[in-house]
Amino acid sequence: MSYLRTFAPWIVYAIIPAQYWKWAALIAFGISIAGIIRQTRAGQKWDALIIDIGSAVFFAALTVLAFADPDTALHPYTPALSSGVLALIAGTTLALRNPFTLAIAKQSTPRELWEHPGFLRTNYVITWVWTASFVIGCVALTALAHSSSGLRTAVQVAAFAIPVAFTLTYVARVQAQAKKLVDPS
Repeated sequence: MSYLRTFAPWIVYAIIPAQYWKWAALIAFGISIAGIIRQTRAGQKWDALIIDIGSAVFFAALTVLAFADPDTALHPYTPALSSGVLALIAGTTLALRNPFTLAIAKQSTPRELWEHPGFLRTNYVITWVWTASFVIGCVALTALAHSSSGLRTAVQVAAFAIPVAFTLTYVARVQAQAKKLVDPS
């Protein structure tokens, strides 16, 4: 589950109660940095770390804001900002024609399939779904900025759970179709 490792800082930030947002931001920043260190030591290329690097930058800035001005008027909007930043990062990878899911998928896919049109198309579709989920999450969380933290947490979790579920089912479907093409019996 490379996606869970990639999004661990965001998930941790989402599930820590809002009244502890300073610590949530700091913990998420620490998880981001630890993930980058772990992955670079494992030989991961920088293009595979786009979400991780974006996470570290976002949570560094959020940590500074949270400790410098804990009562900032932005606080209720930080969940929306987090989804918005993820939408921006994911959307940028699509615009640069290097969907962020591609590097994650390559970790568990044989090298000979990396340039296959089906593999590339699958990663574009998956990245579009993640991007759309983050955009929808951002809009919903902006509308819910002053509602109960439980509802906001549910929306934040859904913004991750839905694309995870889609990714798992879509990849399984694509693999099953590919297997039928190779072995139609």
